[in-house]
Amino acid sequence: MKSRNVVRLFLSTLLIGAVSTLITSFFVKAGTYKEYLQPFDLGEILGIVLFFITYGFVFSLISQMGFFAYLTINQFGLGMFKGFWGPIQIVLIGFALFDLIYFRYKQAGSSLIIFIIVAVALFAYSWVIATIKSRETNKGAFIPALFFMMVVTSIEWVPGLRVSGGDYVWLMIVPLLICNTYQLLILHRLINTNSTSK
Repeated sequence: MKSRNVVRLFLSTLLIGAVSTLITSFFVKAGTYKEYLQPFDLGEILGIVLFFITYGFVFSLISQMGFFAYLTINQFGLGMFKGFWGPIQIVLIGFALFDLIYFRYKQAGSSLIIFIIVAVALFAYSWVIATIKSRETNKGAFIPALFFMMVVTSIEWVPGLRVSGGDYVWLMIVPLLICNTYQLLILHRLINTNSTSK
């Protein structure tokens, strides 16, 4: 990929992370905004907006690091494990599902059904995105795309899961999913642009 496209991917993902986090904060942290709307305090509201935009930049950077780390790991896995790399990824996807349900339940001690719903929802979303990726590229892209969306997103989400309270859990996962989806679905388009421009 040309350096121009790498910069484009970096900046666009950064912007997507900032905007998605800011929009998510309107719902997740509505009480914080409401506090400074009555009475209206423009300085405080701008400060909160800037605060969540900065958070969005951080979440975007986490997403991008995870994405490029996975591209490296995937190439390494293909070279080292060859035909076994696909089954290994499937096992790791299963482990990530188990981790999201059992270990989080054990740590939090709240209702198990909540963790099951979250894990199944993440898996279902990952499946949809992996299906789109495989349709736009080839069938062999399905398992790697599913692995990235499920396992890598779960790993990136760990800091949010460790924070007490549910606000930052949701504030983090939404931009991570959006950024990861964007990077996964735009990559082959950028590569195709390079190949057609030669």
